[in-house]
Amino acid sequence: MWKLFQKAGRPGWEGIVPLYNFLIIIKLTGRPAWWFILLLVPGLNFLVALGLLIDFLKSYGKFTLAEHFQGVVLPFIYFPKWGGDKDTKYLGQSAGPAFREKYKVALKKTQTREWTDAIIFAVIAATLIRTLFIEAYVIPSASMESSLLIGDYLFVSKVNYGARLPMTPLAFPFAHHTMPLINTKAYWDGIELPYYRLPGLSDIKKGDVVVFNYPMDADSPLYRPVDKRENYIKRCQGTPGDTLSVVNAQVFINSKAAITPPKGEMTYLVKTDGNGLNPQLATDLHLSDVPPDGLNSPEFRTNTTEESARILRSYSGIKSVTKEVAPRGASDPINAVYPAAFANPVLTPKIPDYKWNVDNFGPIIVPKKGWTVKLDSLTYPLYARCISVYEGNKVEVSDGNILINGQKADSYTFKMNYYFMMGDNRHNSEDSRFWGFVPEDHIVGKALFIWMSIDDNASFIHKIRWSRLFNLIH
Repeated sequence: MWKLFQKAGRPGWEGIVPLYNFLIIIKLTGRPAWWFILLLVPGLNFLVALGLLIDFLKSYGKFTLAEHFQGVVLPFIYFPKWGGDKDTKYLGQSAGPAFREKYKVALKKTQTREWTDAIIFAVIAATLIRTLFIEAYVIPSASMESSLLIGDYLFVSKVNYGARLPMTPLAFPFAHHTMPLINTKAYWDGIELPYYRLPGLSDIKKGDVVVFNYPMDADSPLYRPVDKRENYIKRCQGTPGDTLSVVNAQVFINSKAAITPPKGEMTYLVKTDGNGLNPQLATDLHLSDVPPDGLNSPEFRTNTTEESARILRSYSGIKSVTKEVAPRGASDPINAVYPAAFANPVLTPKIPDYKWNVDNFGPIIVPKKGWTVKLDSLTYPLYARCISVYEGNKVEVSDGNILINGQKADSYTFKMNYYFMMGDNRHNSEDSRFWGFVPEDHIVGKALFIWMSIDDNASFIHKIRWSRLFNLIH
């Protein structure tokens, strides 16, 4: 901008001072001075800056779409080129009426150009809205039933916790990580930016339903950058600094019982008199995961809510409905939990038997930024993944010693906040009980409300669950 500013009679140094250079551009293009305030509004500032740059280019006789693309996308190439071009001159305030009248022929757009500009603007505006404000999300699995059902379409707020700025900025619009149909990467990871989050309305609270990137994608064979990992949705049970434990399927935070989601599901063993039950019962009471012909068996297992279990007990032909809870003080090798569930033989060669299972887990402290943990044979396996994978340290275990970045360590101070997430369908959810903590840089946003709900198993007339539309998510 240095030479371009000089061509307009301004000192060249004004072109390289951040923000101040846009104040001068506002003057050079003839836009109202209050537009500068819009440059301070997150999200809106991007659109305003884009518009000002295009006005700036018009002031130098750059009227074509190709020239606008060159100046906006490749300014480090074309600004010096035009600055040194004798034929490129400052023509006046492009937003002013005199300029528009004088260059009305050059400024006139074809119908194709009108449509192209409209489409580009729509794509940019929609991308900004999805990135900084609100985004649609669909429930793909049963891990949050019956609080959230498969086929629920949600709006997820980026504003509540503060929008996370793109860490992989070069990506195809509206595609998460894979291009539809052709199944190729929808992003280029040649440029990865550091994690930064805009200020939010609140911190993540216990009980919030949160969308986040799946942490285990960090070291999967299909490695993806943080913001391109699979989206998961769970309920936050533990926040930074909390001591969390699960005792007989009841979550405790700092030794106090946490509120259990009223529509959360557990596994129940149902015993009948063997005469069979009405198939409609499974739909009415939302008895999920019932095996084929289970309702006609003397006993079957199902995942359902406590309320549905209570109602089921009142039916004739039902002998008992018993909640199944894994015994306390016994690990489950078939359904292993964290940290054994995804053990890394290099990072954690020795993992003690903590005697934990899905219904009896912990106590465990959720890492908090600035918290220093003492590392020993019991604590190291719990936090090794956070230290190495999420916080980017080289961690080794040699001759019984823990080495962090080549230095022997008996403690570690965390750089980020972490969260403990669990699904409401406690026996059908892959969550923090299996893969550990969720780092703050993986947080996407807060689930707000259901805007559409579709039951793929229902008939055409009943496919839309009308009663769920526009329900707030609690």
